[in-house]
Amino acid sequence: MSKPTVAIVGRPNVGKSTIFNRIIGERISIVEDTPGVTRDRIYGTGDWLTHEFHVIDTGGIEIGDAPFLEEIREQAELAITESDVIIFIASSREGVTSADEEVGKILFRSKKPVVLAVNKVDNPEMRSDIYEFYSLGFGEPFPISGSHGLGLGDLLDEVVKHFPKDVEENEDADTIKFSLIGRPNVGKSSLVNSLLGEERVIVSDIAGTTRDAIDSFYEYEDQKFMIIDTAGMRKRGKVYEKTEKYSVLRALKAIDRSDVVLVVLNGEEGIQEQDKKIAGYAHEAGRGIVIVVNKWDAIEKDDKTMKKFEEKIRAHFQFLDYAPIVFVSAKTRQRLTTLPPVIKMVSENHSLRVQSSVLNEVIADAIAMNPAPSDKGRRLKILYTTQVGVKPPTFVIFVNDPEIMHFSYERFLENRIRDAFGFEGTPIKIISRERK
Repeated sequence: MSKPTVAIVGRPNVGKSTIFNRIIGERISIVEDTPGVTRDRIYGTGDWLTHEFHVIDTGGIEIGDAPFLEEIREQAELAITESDVIIFIASSREGVTSADEEVGKILFRSKKPVVLAVNKVDNPEMRSDIYEFYSLGFGEPFPISGSHGLGLGDLLDEVVKHFPKDVEENEDADTIKFSLIGRPNVGKSSLVNSLLGEERVIVSDIAGTTRDAIDSFYEYEDQKFMIIDTAGMRKRGKVYEKTEKYSVLRALKAIDRSDVVLVVLNGEEGIQEQDKKIAGYAHEAGRGIVIVVNKWDAIEKDDKTMKKFEEKIRAHFQFLDYAPIVFVSAKTRQRLTTLPPVIKMVSENHSLRVQSSVLNEVIADAIAMNPAPSDKGRRLKILYTTQVGVKPPTFVIFVNDPEIMHFSYERFLENRIRDAFGFEGTPIKIISRERK
């Protein structure tokens, strides 16, 4: 299931970015006391209790002629459209302003659940200042302090109450779900059409033709697949058409629903920095990954071209050294039949479980080959290893002191696990835990 989405909305300079940073636990949004600093939407992932959700930080909605105000308003309205729940932020210091009332009108029209938070309530004595905010018509206002982190627990308790209830997806459990992600105009829609053998998705040379994620089903050699085609992802600041501005979030939602993600590159244009950022979304989400080089028919080739391109990919995508690479042409259907078996293999590895007894034998052999490191006179002792999850395969290594487990030794153990069991196409998660 796709994660719910929460939009943080309000007039400028009420502390939206501070609240955003608190919720996602990272300092991503620029925090400054200047209205209009957050001009575009910024995305993050938060979690509260047992819920994970996307968070969108928006520029302040304001009516007027100042630079960027129209663009900021459009961005906020798009974020509202994409969200499941809206946190409406106001400020206790200024009280209810005409700008707050304008924002309230926009939120009423959205017909989305709205939770009202009054920020900058930095001490209990200031709680009496929030009662005037009932006049906005969104029920009980929640007093919070973004700078001190006060009241956020109560606010998030209320937010998660409005999340859509989990519903069972109709797909067969045996159906492998995969999505295609990449920059605009790398040929994702053409790949979908070539795999399906029909014109299911609009194909155009104009970047950004595909606006939404579109599900399609097909079978290959008795294996059922569901394809999720997504809008191309671009750098913020280089996107001009407002309907494209939330394509990144749409792609993130598609990744959430996928077992396997195809990272599509344009063979003609080569590798660009944005390709690595896009691939990073799928890697961080723990999905199985296949790197697909499209438009291979347009390349002048000799017997070394493919090997050189593969070496270039490995150099640029070092964090995806586990991902298989497939060279295809959607236009000529060249090598397309190699894709479904690779996707199936990656999906199987993504959900593969190994026996604890065999796993511990592999770890023991690895330690014998390369003894565990020591730090300040203390040597790392690996006591036991077990697999605790799949999608992605997740292993817990019980040790005497997790702080001595250096990331390089953890990577060494991961490589030994891969050598023994394969796991091609899937990231592996390793957790070091002290055994009491």
